[in-house]
Amino acid sequence: MNNWKARFKASGIHLGISLAVAALAAMLVFWVWYPYPYREISGGRELFLLVVTVDVILGPLITFSIFSKGKSLKALQFDFVVIGLVQLAALAYGLWTVAQARPVHLGFEFDRFRVVHAIEVDQEKLPLAPPELRSLPWTGPTLLAVRPFRNPEEQYTTTMAALSGFTLAANPTLWQPYDQAQAEVIKAAKPVNELKRRFGAQAAQIDAVLQSAGRDPATTSYLPMVGRKSFWTVFIDPKTAQVVGFFPLDSF
Repeated sequence: MNNWKARFKASGIHLGISLAVAALAAMLVFWVWYPYPYREISGGRELFLLVVTVDVILGPLITFSIFSKGKSLKALQFDFVVIGLVQLAALAYGLWTVAQARPVHLGFEFDRFRVVHAIEVDQEKLPLAPPELRSLPWTGPTLLAVRPFRNPEEQYTTTMAALSGFTLAANPTLWQPYDQAQAEVIKAAKPVNELKRRFGAQAAQIDAVLQSAGRDPATTSYLPMVGRKSFWTVFIDPKTAQVVGFFPLDSF
């Protein structure tokens, strides 16, 4: 009986440590790599929870299985070191997987925004992007825009590639700084009041989102946004083209 109590105690301590490490990892993922709303749009929450749940459960279960008061201190120390290394390796692999899928840019594509994820970018083409866009950010997505096509051949080639799954916003050779597309963004955006007329059932929610952002619907514009899992709506300032909010609504 005493051995069972010792096993539960050791497993409980291990669980507490595992949860603390998972909490630190969650802060990295959800505050840095997948800030709102990308944890919803890009599937970061589900992927992270799957990885961490397995990792948090695995370690304490192994501890419960192998712990014995009859073992020497040296043997127990060896066991815990091995378990800890296995757990850390599993967590590191999981975080690496989450990092590879992280959103890196919110790209303007002529009449919409598209979330670009690290795994979608052909990194061999990054040297062909503007100098300030040649590295993928690690502190959350940044804004960029797709530049105008240089000629009909480029338009045909890149459009065909986009139809095959290689989206325009994920092609570094087409990137330009977001501020250079300010006029195009403002021209493409539509008034939020028009959105409220189209989706009357969500009008109150739209007002609430904009109110929390300190925005007046009458002086705010919107564009649809394409994510990995769903379509959302981006609210922008009609004078500066800066993003001021997001709403989970397919506004195409």
